[in-house]
Amino acid sequence: MISLSASSKDKEIRLDQPPAVSIQDLSITYRTTFEKVPTLRSAIVRFGRGERAVKEVHALQNLTFDVPVGTSLGIIGANGAGKSTLTRAVAGVLAPSSGRIEVRGRISSLLALGVGFNSKLTGRENVVLGGLAQGMTRAQVAQRAEHIAEFADIGEFMDMPLITYSSGMAARLAFAVGVHMDPDILMIDEALSAGDAAFKVKAAAKMEELMKSARAMFLVSHSLGSIKEMCNDCIWLHKGKLMLHADPQTCIDAYTKFLKVGENAFTMEDM
Repeated sequence: MISLSASSKDKEIRLDQPPAVSIQDLSITYRTTFEKVPTLRSAIVRFGRGERAVKEVHALQNLTFDVPVGTSLGIIGANGAGKSTLTRAVAGVLAPSSGRIEVRGRISSLLALGVGFNSKLTGRENVVLGGLAQGMTRAQVAQRAEHIAEFADIGEFMDMPLITYSSGMAARLAFAVGVHMDPDILMIDEALSAGDAAFKVKAAAKMEELMKSARAMFLVSHSLGSIKEMCNDCIWLHKGKLMLHADPQTCIDAYTKFLKVGENAFTMEDM
């Protein structure tokens, strides 16, 4: 785990400017085929009818909230709450099924390191690929290429195919690309792994530097203490629904109460 300081919590939320991110009635639904107890007979019957068993998973349901400039937004909730789906939607990886997401600024997502990398390309070629995926020109990527290589510190492997990398080396390269793209909006998974202990110290220092200059930050974490220390705003998600949007302490208190009493005894009306 990368240890971060609480520097971003003290940033001033600017309500006099358009929000860095605005989410309006956002829903994302996955459709997947399934068969609870697959049998040859049921498969033949469906095939004869031209049918397939389809299940809809409502990953996010009608979310609406703004993230003003200066916000360090903590996102909490149990596994399957929709945290990753939300952050990937804001980052542009997932398209909404309905609703709208408005993002003002360049996003750097440190949630899924290496997404979009090509295992057959060299590390240096993947730097270009990653930079272009962040919306930069080839000239802009070229200006940062050597800094990225120096930060990743993987030596001659920069010119070798990614398929030859260890998982730690691949994470280091992906992290280096993500933090050198001058993001306006920083999205962090606090529990991300980015190599050995020495690299994690360097990674933490770089993230703190970025948090000071970013217009907004999203922090996904199961560590409620980190959310309380680092964030000045918070949302609690449960099964794709926005249960509460409030200050971190209020959200944490409600969430921990919910975990103690259980879902049946704690409805949205209690909020």
